[in-house]
Amino acid sequence: MAHNPSAKWNADAWQKPKNGFKVLGSNSPVPWLLPLGVVLALVFLYPIVEVFRLSFTDASLIDKKLHYTFSSYRSLFAKPGFGHMVNVTFIFVAFSVLFQMALGFVIALLVDIGTKRKLLGTVVVRTTVLAAWAIPGVIIGIIWSMLYNESDAGIVNYMLSLMGFPKVPFLSDPHVALFSVTLANVWRGTAFCMILIYAGLQTLPGDVLEAAKIDGTTVWQALFKVIIPMIAPILFINMILSVVSTFNTFDMIMSLTAGGPGESTQVIALGVHSSIFHLFSLGEGAATAVVLFAINIVLTLIYFRFLEKS
Repeated sequence: MAHNPSAKWNADAWQKPKNGFKVLGSNSPVPWLLPLGVVLALVFLYPIVEVFRLSFTDASLIDKKLHYTFSSYRSLFAKPGFGHMVNVTFIFVAFSVLFQMALGFVIALLVDIGTKRKLLGTVVVRTTVLAAWAIPGVIIGIIWSMLYNESDAGIVNYMLSLMGFPKVPFLSDPHVALFSVTLANVWRGTAFCMILIYAGLQTLPGDVLEAAKIDGTTVWQALFKVIIPMIAPILFINMILSVVSTFNTFDMIMSLTAGGPGESTQVIALGVHSSIFHLFSLGEGAATAVVLFAINIVLTLIYFRFLEKS
């Protein structure tokens, strides 16, 4: 077969830059990233910009006319229930994250010990805990509403009556309702914390734990002076992610209490829904969403700042 010297020249000429710029070939990531960028812009960027725009208007679902003004923010911050909503949100987030991480750490530690000792049932425990993480929030709200039912069909109240205790108004008492919602959210989020902490425990070097054991450290000393300090970065990341997730909790509370009774379980995420679909105030609902977005941005910046330092 005769050799064609022009073939190599044509291939080289095709790869050669034109006017100082490289021709987009098969190795360029732009054709692959461009569709993804368009989707992200339409699905994420455009809604965020639109929410910010509407927050500076008096838009309503009833009247199509709107005017650009700061009245939505003024009415939001001056609303009597705004401070209560913020307090409920922070109480809900604080206690949820605290007990999620505590229970997640205990379960992860027990599963890790059981796995190292090759005990039976560790796989069942992990599967059971992960089941709570896989269930959608709406379904979790429905499940816990059946557990909290104050009639004779309520599972928890029925068990309490068998032990001689009176019925507890889990969802009808404003003081008990927030505790009930928080407990359901702790059950929901413990699985996520357990996954991250268990993964962190798997990275602990065995020689360090063995050296601590040889030095005569007790179980509690090994826990608080060796294990926890070594997985502290993972615990911090876990805390930030759990806080962000809990701040945005909407589906579970909506199906469980819908913010009631009264506004005792009204968190900021539910406040957005209430302002738009109950009060028909699109501008105030967008302003509430911007407040929630600002909280998420602050937490996200703390998260990335910690990753940079790490």
